[in-house]
Amino acid sequence: MTSFESCPGGPPGPIDRAPAGAPDWPIELIVGLGNPGEEYARTRHNVGFRVAEEVAARHPAGGWVHRRLCDVAPIAFGSRLLAAKPLTYMNRSGRAVVWLLEHLVLAPEQMLVVLDDVDLPLGTLRLRAGGGPGTHNGLRDICDRIGRSFPRLRLGVGGGGSPQALADFVLAEFTPDEAPLAERMVQRAADAVETSVHDGLVLAMSRHNGPDEPGGP
Repeated sequence: MTSFESCPGGPPGPIDRAPAGAPDWPIELIVGLGNPGEEYARTRHNVGFRVAEEVAARHPAGGWVHRRLCDVAPIAFGSRLLAAKPLTYMNRSGRAVVWLLEHLVLAPEQMLVVLDDVDLPLGTLRLRAGGGPGTHNGLRDICDRIGRSFPRLRLGVGGGGSPQALADFVLAEFTPDEAPLAERMVQRAADAVETSVHDGLVLAMSRHNGPDEPGGP
């Protein structure tokens, strides 16, 4: 099981980056993005935290533990898997991600980042093997620090408007009408994480990308 206890002592070494053109790497780290604190727990910006919590709850293996820059939980699914929730606040998510990769001696390609996306309709999932950050500041901070070659799962929360209106929007909770669809999206995203770990990104993208389908799985 991927864990901090199994890492060698002393200062962390450089990130073990994957060579260009490498095949699918096994996913060993799930990083859900969000803001720490109860006041943010049910906001649109924190759906990444909710997905990480859901996967850890489905496959418990010890519960959440507080570490220096994040909360982490081992997951009893696959051979080696750890969930993490950065405590650095959204716009500095990359700091926690670098720390995690260095301490766990993982390549960026072995990490799946889960986050909200205001450019996707509410309920839509989009899993990709890499790419740019779009309008997401937390993802941008990660890309600035480790590059763009890592998988990410975006959860559509809707949005639009001016930057200030957008900031208020993502820090607000889902409306009562939106909440059931948001909860289904979190469950579907957890399913997508499980498929990514067990069967690989290609099958997961084929199976889970797209909008919420009434009556679907």
